[in-house]
Formats: sequence, C-alpha cells, structure tokens
Amino acid sequence: MAVINPKKIIREWLGIHDNAADPEFFVGTSPQAFRDRPRYNLQETIEDSLTAWRENPIARRIVSITTQYVIGKGIHFKAEQESDDRFLHQFWNHPLNRMDIRIHEWSDELCRSGNLFILLSSDPSGMSYVRAVPASQIQEIKSRDNDLEQPISFGILQPFSINQVPDSCSYGIRHFPAADRLDPTLEPAMLHFTVNRPVGAQWGEPDLSPLLRWISRYSNWLEDRARLNRYRNSFLFVVKARFGNEAQRLQRQQQLNAIPPAPGSILVTGEQEDWSVLSPQLESADANTDGLAMKKMIAAGAGIPLHFLAEPESENKTSAESAGESTYRHFEQRQKYFLWLISDLLQHTLARRAQIDPQINPDCSIQVTGDDISAADNLVLSEAGSKIGELMLQLTDREMISDEEALRIIYRFMGENKSIKAIG
Repeated sequence: MAVINPKKIIREWLGIHDNAADPEFFVGTSPQAFRDRPRYNLQETIEDSLTAWRENPIARRIVSITTQYVIGKGIHFKAEQESDDRFLHQFWNHPLNRMDIRIHEWSDELCRSGNLFILLSSDPSGMSYVRAVPASQIQEIKSRDNDLEQPISFGILQPFSINQVPDSCSYGIRHFPAADRLDPTLEPAMLHFTVNRPVGAQWGEPDLSPLLRWISRYSNWLEDRARLNRYRNSFLFVVKARFGNEAQRLQRQQQLNAIPPAPGSILVTGEQEDWSVLSPQLESADANTDGLAMKKMIAAGAGIPLHFLAEPESENKTSAESAGESTYRHFEQRQKYFLWLISDLLQHTLARRAQIDPQINPDCSIQVTGDDISAADNLVLSEAGSKIGELMLQLTDREMISDEEALRIIYRFMGENKSIKAIG
C-alpha cells in the first residue's frame, strides 16, 4: 500500500517538483499566504493598476466615482468623552495630518492597490502623525504562526545613503512593528487595511484588477478607430487608361504626381481615361457594437451601470435608477468599511495619547459617520417619515400607542437610529 505524502501533493499542485533545480529557483523569495498571488504577480498587478489610473480615463473615472460616493462631502466623528473628542479633532486638523484631504487619497489607494499601509508615528506629547506607504514598498508581512490576520511586523523597502556620499544611495528593508492597541507605544508602527482579500490571504487586490485586460483592449480598439477616422477623408485617385507599354504608364503617373489635382478643382479628361476614388470603408455600425460590448464588460466588472461611464445607451430615468441600486449597495459596503478604518485609526491615536495624558480614555466610544450615498434616499425617507408621523399622531391621540414607541417607529422609517431617552 502506497504512503500518501500530503506535503508532496500540495507541492505538485502548486507546480513545485522535487528536483535539484527547485531550491535554486526559490532562493530569495519571501514566504506568502496560501491564497495570495505570487509576489511578482501581485506587484505587477498593483503597478498595472496605477499605470491604468494615470493614463486611462475610464480607469481613473472608476476610482474617482468610488471615492466620491464613499467620502462624499466628508467624514465626521464624535467621541463620547469631551477630552477625547477635543484631542481627536486636534489630530484630525493638524497641519501635518490634514485628514480632510488625506482621506480622499486613501480611498483612491484602496481602489488602486487593494491595500492601505498607514505608518503611525508620535511625538513626545502623544500627538500622532499618519503617512500612507505605497504597497509596492512593502516587501513582506510577518504574522503570527497561527493567524494570518494578526500581523507582527512589516518590511518596507527604503533608500539610505552610502557613506554619506551625495546623490548616492542604496536600498534596504526596514521593519516596523504592527500597531497594537492593547500594548501601545510611541514608537512608529504600521496599520494594514485591505479590500477584495480572499479568505486565507494577507494581501488585498485592486478594484481594477479584473478590468485591466478589458480596459487595455478597449483603449487599443478606440485608438485604432481614431486612427482610421483620422484618415477617413484621405483617398487615392485611380486612373484607368489604355497604354501602349509600361513606359507610357509610368510617364503618365509621373505627370499626375508632379501636378496632382487640388481639392475642389475641376478635372477634365478625355474618353481614354477613367478616374475613380478609393476611400476606406469603416463599417462604423459594426464597430459601435463591438465597442459597446467591451464597455459593458468593463462596467460589469466595476459594478457600475453604463450611464456612469458616459454611455446612456437606451436607458431612461426609471431604468437608470433601478440599475444604480446594486451600485449603491456596493458603495455602502465600501463606505462602511472605510468608516471602520477611520474609527480604528482614531482608537490607535487615543491609545498612544493615553500613555502621556491621563485624562484620555483609550476605550472611549467613537461614532464615525459619512455622507449619504444617494440623495434620492433622503426624499424617500422624508416622505415615509411624514406619512408615518401622521399615522402615529392619530394612534397616540387615541392612546393606542405610547409616545416613546411612536418616536421609535417614526425614526425607524426615517432611517435614523436615535436613542429615545436622548431625545427626551
């Protein structure tokens, strides 16, 4: 009976065969989670997404739409304790943080790379400062042996000078510990947030990752169509005549090339010559169908309707609103995650400040809120609140329901989550 070796089966499934060349091939590679992309492929995908965002209007539009809905008019927060709230607003508005501007960059980075690495540092007074580190600089993520979701340290590729020689530098890996709210220090530490991360992986993936191939194909197709349209008005004259020999034909061709007919001029020829024009046949109707098919693939992968990409097609207002429903759900999920990201960051800054200031409560509750995803929801909720308010008023007048219960139902229909005691 043959003995089954699980490790050997896994290595064969991964394409790793036991031979003398394999150890040399994997020298210098960093360990990774079982379901992460290979390191070289992950970096290539992140760089391709950044290039597409820089050069392709559709890619940039997809990223900007996500940020516009997730951030909206801004993010607001309120700490339960007054001293904590005062410090958090000082941190938020500090000239070296400028969080109202920085959060837009962070949202864009989450879309482009699927990862957001935030380096958190503090001065002796406990004031914290944040800087986002490009995902391409992160060389390795060390986590606990029994849990990939508990990072221990991050290796960042950083330049350093060689023997203090000007304009001469090399690169090395500097390790930063993962930030820990339960054991905070004032030393620099790293926070890592991800989107589109498969279960069992450490790295997230860009929103643009499944779209890159189709965005490239659409760009190439559009460039070809633009080039053809550029020469659409270019044409060639074809002159048919009877020539006695090849020399006469070449002589006539040289005469016409020397003095070609000017546009708009009148050309008079004899019966022995027959003039015609050759022009490109673009078949624009078929090309429009091909371009629309590729654009639909891009829109489907991005989770947005076509009219978000300046392609109204045959949609009316009703179909456009219904098509945007699933898109709003996606933006709501991303906004919920981003608000949690901000809340977690604020909790870390409180934990660091608490090491210096005893008035700070690191376990203070922080409520973080964002802008409404869709303005149409406000109209629907206001109408629902107005109608249910009239009904609740009739029920309370007849003493069929208590005032507290009526308020709870009204706020529920208005989409608000308020404490009845706080209202009273």
